[in-house]
Parts: sequence; structure tokens; C-alpha cells
Amino acid sequence: MTHARGERAALCDLLDRLGPDAPTLCTGWTTADLAAHLVLRERRPDAMGGIAIKPLAGYTASVQNALKARHPYPELVGLVRKPGGIYGVLPFLDDAVNTLEYFVHHEDVRRAQPSWEPRELPTDLEQLIWKRVSSGARLMLRKSPVGVVLHRLGGGVVLGGARGGSRVEVTGRAAELLMFCFGRQAHARVELSGDPHSVSLLREASLGV
Repeated sequence: MTHARGERAALCDLLDRLGPDAPTLCTGWTTADLAAHLVLRERRPDAMGGIAIKPLAGYTASVQNALKARHPYPELVGLVRKPGGIYGVLPFLDDAVNTLEYFVHHEDVRRAQPSWEPRELPTDLEQLIWKRVSSGARLMLRKSPVGVVLHRLGGGVVLGGARGGSRVEVTGRAAELLMFCFGRQAHARVELSGDPHSVSLLREASLGV
């Protein structure tokens, strides 16, 4: 099983266990909202534009809400569990595109629950995550008002954020750095060092793709 399929299955198991009304780290979304988002992303390409383009966000939200209303929650999770659209027929593309998507959303649900702890990840998944963080840091940190130095525990340094001026060093495992860079700063187990004002600005910055 690929890591994309593994994260998808684990997320769906958790969604089934928690039910439709559990919180997530996605602001304003319950588990049912997140499930509807994932169904839309794979099965309604006509409505995907609003995920990234603000003028289209209203249509995307209306389709997402319609999916949630039309499908009972167990059915909605069932649609997430089975890769849809092009990912259903091209597993290699599912792995390339969805490994981080499902990892982050799996953690969005896990870390919104009480007493969560970081998972021990397979070495190859940790390495893959670091590779994606390394290649995507500039994009994910583009809105940071301060410079950022990512230090991976076990080796590796990547720069991002504002060029020039003060810098904040962020240290942690690859998965924690990923969650931080995806805008989940408050729920990433990392250490930040720098002047207090710069650290505060980075904690509150809008990060992610």
C-alpha cells in the first residue's frame, strides 16, 4: 500500500470513529465538512477552483455544502475512502499528489482531539515529507513577514519567508515542520528561536499553499 492510500484509509477510519460533528484544525469545519471537501476535490473538478481562487470560493462552498447535505455521513466517508476521478485509475498520480494532502488532513483531525501525540512515521515517509518541505518552503512561507530557517531534526536546513531583516529558526521533525508550514503553527511540535516580536509575527502569519 502506498503512503497516500495508507493515510487515506487511516483518516477514513478516524472519521468513521469520530462521527460527523467532531472538530478539525480547518477553521469552521467539522469532520463532515472535511469529508465533503475531499469528495469535492476528487469528484467535482468543476468546483475545485474556489479552493485556491477567492472569487470562485462561493461556488465551491455551495457545492461542498450540497455534497454534505446529499450524502449521509457514512456514505460521504465511503466516497473519500475509495480514490475517485483520475486518482482512482492512476495510482501513481494519487501517490504523487495526495500523500501530503491526506497526511495533513489526517493530522487536522487527530490534532483537533484532546491528548494527541505525534506519530512515529516510517523512515521513507519522513524523508518524503522533508523532500516536499524542502522544495515547497518558499511557496508555503511566502506570506511570512520574517525570514524563516527550517532545521530538520536529523539533518537538513531550508530557508524561506521574507528576505532580509530578522529571522526565526524553526526546529523539529519533518512532519512537524510540514504542519507548521501548512499554517498549523499552534499545533506543530517545533521549537522557535529568534527575537520575541519576530517569533510572534511568525506564529500568527498566514502560511501554506
